[in-house]
Amino acid sequence: MTLTEMMFVIAIIAILAGIGYPLGVRMLGRARESACLTNLAGIGGALDVYLRDHGGRLPELRPGRGSKKIDAPVLDTVLLEYTQTDRVFCCPAGVKEFNKTGCSYFWNSAMNGSTVADATFFNMRNSPETIPLVMDKEAWHPHDTNILYADGSASNKIRFKIGNSQGKGK
Repeated sequence: MTLTEMMFVIAIIAILAGIGYPLGVRMLGRARESACLTNLAGIGGALDVYLRDHGGRLPELRPGRGSKKIDAPVLDTVLLEYTQTDRVFCCPAGVKEFNKTGCSYFWNSAMNGSTVADATFFNMRNSPETIPLVMDKEAWHPHDTNILYADGSASNKIRFKIGNSQGKGK
């Protein structure tokens, strides 16, 4: 093989790597986002069992804690007995936060103690599909925030609006 041929092969490999690397990073991000949505659905399942055990009332939780060493009523301590594993509280993109605090997700403490049927969020009533209960603590995912809604569905689409019912904010 001549030097010219070898340079040509190296150039082709560099071009393929230049195309493949960003694609691989994007695919890894989408895989993490998908795993995160699966975790939120698992938390939703655990929350459903919790609701059946507690007369339909949502737990009274703090939004989070600064360290695993703090004993507090938070998402991962209260719902742990209703899950198969604590890994459901770990967003694959938020592993550092999980290792530090025990959870990569944030509880909407405005819903503490209410029932799903009576839950209200920014004047939205009787629409559990628009009331967020659990969401990513940080912007782990490049384009979206994953949210568990009161109807048990997990999505990366924002379904609530702040403002009056006509969609006109003040």
